[in-house]
Amino acid sequence: MSFMSFDPLAQYYPSARFPIYASSGMVCASSPQAAAAGLEALKKGGNAMDAAVATASALTVVEPTANGLGSDAFALIWSEKDQKLYGLNSSGPSPREISAEKVLADYPDCGGHMPRNGWAPVNVPGAVMAWREISRRFGRLSLRDTLDPAIRYARDGYPLGPNLADMWNHSLVSYRKNLRGPEFDAWFETFDPGEDRLYQAGDVVRLPHHADTLEEIGESCGESFYFGALARKIDDASRAQGGYLRYEDLAAYRADWVEPISVRYRGYDVCEIPPNGQGIVALMALNILGNFEFSTREDPVCVHRQIEALKMAFQDAFRAVTDPKDMDVDPSVLLGADYGISRAREMTMRAQVYGSILPPKSGTVYLCCADGEGNMVSYIQSNYMGFGSGIVIPGTGIALQNRGADFSLNPQDANYLRPSKRSYHTIIPGFLMKDGLPVGPFGVMGGYMQPQGHVQVAMNLIDFHLDPQQALDAPRFQWMRDNTVTVETRFSPSIASALRRMGHDLRVDLSAASFGRGQMILRMPSGVLVGGTESRTDSNIACF
Repeated sequence: MSFMSFDPLAQYYPSARFPIYASSGMVCASSPQAAAAGLEALKKGGNAMDAAVATASALTVVEPTANGLGSDAFALIWSEKDQKLYGLNSSGPSPREISAEKVLADYPDCGGHMPRNGWAPVNVPGAVMAWREISRRFGRLSLRDTLDPAIRYARDGYPLGPNLADMWNHSLVSYRKNLRGPEFDAWFETFDPGEDRLYQAGDVVRLPHHADTLEEIGESCGESFYFGALARKIDDASRAQGGYLRYEDLAAYRADWVEPISVRYRGYDVCEIPPNGQGIVALMALNILGNFEFSTREDPVCVHRQIEALKMAFQDAFRAVTDPKDMDVDPSVLLGADYGISRAREMTMRAQVYGSILPPKSGTVYLCCADGEGNMVSYIQSNYMGFGSGIVIPGTGIALQNRGADFSLNPQDANYLRPSKRSYHTIIPGFLMKDGLPVGPFGVMGGYMQPQGHVQVAMNLIDFHLDPQQALDAPRFQWMRDNTVTVETRFSPSIASALRRMGHDLRVDLSAASFGRGQMILRMPSGVLVGGTESRTDSNIACF
């Protein structure tokens, strides 16, 4: 198998990091403690799948600003034994008792849009089911053993990193100002240090209720969360606080093992989870971009074409992507050569308006793992917008996502809210293949930035031969709406000027977190692993 070429000592973009090499195992995560949890699972004799579950469960503790026990999850899993790439969709549907009509009646001041906080946007959480499914199908360790580090962090405490403290404080300021009502009391009891205090880097946080719940999840192999005592507590809180979620919704839930979708790009297969996830947006954009040749990323024409291809892909995805059973467009049509050629022909050297959306900021964690046997995992889980709905189940530490905020209350829209329906989903894990063999997992977290990050990182690797760390560190852009594009402060001023002349409304965003947070592991033909981790956050690589 041929392998992409890059110079591991080259420093094309400002970074204090070089790619990391290892032979027996590697875990990349947005938290040092979480990466260490995955490594601990590997050293206990677990495989990459056990490491992924250990890392994911730890992230609910050490990065609650972006995910929690009430999250959703997706995974792409390469099984060396089966020589197969598996897809797992563990996003939950809306409750059976909800409807657009009920939401409009119950929230008369919502302005015709789904509320972002409270019980209305809460779908069935799928992350714990993902841990259960991955552990039962592929794992070597018991789920209880795999969750040990997460339980320890929650009970004994862990210190906040600088980016985590900043994200936590952003939510504290917002929630103290905007969340009113008894349904939010448990969130403040769990996550607010009180007395109008804000967190500082180095402050130690303990989450004892979260520890107890993780123990119960581990001992019951996840059953308590969906069929037992924890499910009853979720039901009780929902009923008491006017929510729609019920025990029956949890008990009926199952994650779906799905066939990954992909496009061939310059000889590589870029793989994603099929809809309801938005991974198809990245594939559609690459399908369009494959009709052009690029020699360097330091070219305004290259960036212009990337932006335009993503705008086209988002427009079509917003019209079509929702729960697969409700889609009226076959995803294969959007990934076909005819679609890519047709859209490429529409592109001019001027910025055009193809569709309009203002993406909300969101919270998501991405991780990837590999072991010395050849197994590899690309995994992502999210509470969506920061801490999610603002709902915490009293006495449990279970913070529920607000994924249903993406539903539409307009019956003409594909993503119209119905009972037991999965919404358009922003979180997406990525995976690279070549000639039927795994190259490795990658991902960039951050709401609607995610497919944009996937396209930019994949092209950095494949087109421009950057190593994994440089592919992640390279300055990014983000399309926002219409012709508005934001760029990082490190973005080339000359390219920015040229893009403005092409009609792009270019703006500089001072927040590095706005441009996603990514991880990547590639397996070289020798079997050696090479990884990169996001320099925009408190991320880390653990390996041996």
